[in-house]
Amino acid sequence: MKNIYGNRQLLDILAGMAASGRTAHSLLICGEKGSGRKLIAKYYTQALMCEAPDKGRPCGACVSCVNIEKGIHPDVIYPEKSGKLGNYSVTAARDVIADAYVRPNNSSGCKVYIFADCHNVDLRTQNALLKLIEEPPDYAYFIFTSGSKSEFLPTIISRCVCFNTALCTEDEAVQALAESGYEQSAVKAAVSCFHGNIGMCESYINDEELRKRVDLTKSLADSIIRKDEYALNAGLFALGKEREDVREVLTMLDKLMRDAAVLEKDVNADTIGCSREGAERLSRALTAYQSARIHSCIERAWNAVESNVNIPLALTALGAEIMEIVG
Repeated sequence: MKNIYGNRQLLDILAGMAASGRTAHSLLICGEKGSGRKLIAKYYTQALMCEAPDKGRPCGACVSCVNIEKGIHPDVIYPEKSGKLGNYSVTAARDVIADAYVRPNNSSGCKVYIFADCHNVDLRTQNALLKLIEEPPDYAYFIFTSGSKSEFLPTIISRCVCFNTALCTEDEAVQALAESGYEQSAVKAAVSCFHGNIGMCESYINDEELRKRVDLTKSLADSIIRKDEYALNAGLFALGKEREDVREVLTMLDKLMRDAAVLEKDVNADTIGCSREGAERLSRALTAYQSARIHSCIERAWNAVESNVNIPLALTALGAEIMEIVG
């Protein structure tokens, strides 16, 4: 079973719930992408179904724990996403409702549904699940992972026990990545970009496309520093039309703007973005007020994309707004 770093208090709470028998039937785990929210969902599932738990902690070695780790346990269900936006549909909710009343066939007597990476979930889907979450069968458990509670209706939130994941320290991230066998140079590069976010660090090491998106983010920051409208628009155009790619780059650029605003006030402050050097250069080129205004522009652009506005159109508008601020 994979070690989980940076969330010891949360793991202790989940173990205590399992050991006492007061397990929550509906759990909402929120946190930054890569912060371990799906890993913790799996840990809680193992705690529920482990054949030889130790004070509520899964053993990691029994058949149930191993099968959950491999993603092949028949009573641990990951509902499918569908559609252009890759969301959980009303049909998926109805399938879960029908399946939830089929009793599990395992020694723990549990059945777990994990709704991973919930984002912009259709309100009809949430309303369809509401009654089941409110009055679940004794053996049924529901785990939702998401970036924020704000993705859910208040009625869903009120019926879940909610937790937030925490990022690790950079030292813990280095230790975790070294344990996974990554080379020191790759670990150093990854941690310099994503700090204590182990999941994103691993993705950076293994995913060439993510490394390209990081480089593109740095290029966009450089275009802003140089007030190069052509280069900025070319970089934004290079993002393409995939929402997840657009979201990732805009998020990274937004963090650089946050860092620039902070460094403009305190040159020794910690940074959270993918390039401290880029943030330092931005802080010398922009005022904190300009950085805050660009943050607002990035937020509006993403909201437009989320509202199904044409992506190139939204990004073109973003480029024009940024140039107006820095020009």
